[in-house]
Formats: sequence, C-alpha cells, structure tokens
Amino acid sequence: MSDPQPVVAPPLPRTWRPLGPRLLAPFFGLFLVGAFAFLWVNFDDATREGVNIWQRLTMFALIAGALVLLNAIARSRITASPDTLTIVNGYRKRVLPWGEVGPVRFPQGAPWPHLDLGDGEKLPMMGIHASDGARAASSIRELRAVVAAHRPASSGAAAPSSADPSPQQPPRA
Repeated sequence: MSDPQPVVAPPLPRTWRPLGPRLLAPFFGLFLVGAFAFLWVNFDDATREGVNIWQRLTMFALIAGALVLLNAIARSRITASPDTLTIVNGYRKRVLPWGEVGPVRFPQGAPWPHLDLGDGEKLPMMGIHASDGARAASSIRELRAVVAAHRPASSGAAAPSSADPSPQQPPRA
C-alpha cells in the first residue's frame, strides 16, 4: 500500500531522535539511583557496617554502568545535512557522504531501521525506534525522502530507498 500523499524531503539539516527512549532513560536513571539510595538509607547500622569497600565499589560500578547504557540509548540520532548522513548509535558515530548511502529498510517487527551500505553490510539506525509508533512511521518516510533526494543518480538502485515492498514498511500505530 502506498502513502496517500508523496512525502517531500524536509529542509536540511534535519535530525531524528527516538522519543520514547529519550523520555524513559532519565526516568529509569533517577529511579535506579533513588531506589539504591532509599535502600541504603533504610539499612540499619549493622547492615551498613557489614558492607565492605569492594561491595560498595561493585554497586557503584553497576549503577554507573546502567546509567551509561541508558545515556547511550537516549543519545542515538540520525542527522542529514546537505553533504552527509550522520548516524549516532550509542557512543558510536558514523558519518557517511551521500554517495555511500544505500536504501533505508525498516523490516516488519524490527526495533529500528537499518541502512544498506552494499556488500551485505547493514548499519542499524537507532535514531528512529519502532516503539514511537506513528512518529517513527513519519520519521522513516521523511528519511527515505531525504535519502532519495540526495543519493547520486548514478548509484543504480535509487528507487527502492523511497518505495519498499510491504514487508519493509514502517510499523503502524
């Protein structure tokens, strides 16, 4: 099924970020820190004295690790500029000139889309999350329009990036 109206590429630069993870990461981070602080304050003195330095450091390391992972998920984004497509997944950043950008795929049931780079290489794009529902569907249509407008005409298979078969359609809300 095709879109009721063609999607026009938005003006650049344009950044797409996941809404759900960006809202939930600070909430879960505060909850995690608050829960451990609440438990520590409510321990009796004997229990607190029984926790040695290595156990405390382990607990701080686990909390810090969880906060680092939450931050990584929340900072994911996709930025299209006139010259490049920048994909940030967690703490990894990949800058691609438009000549290296392939079709954008969003398989049914996938948590986020991926970019086909050729030779079987797929680059996940965590800046658009399926959990965002209609917002994700709109974002993927915009991104596909930008990719179609900026990919070189000589790249061969430019058509599939904007109109994929139905298994590749974004999730419906």
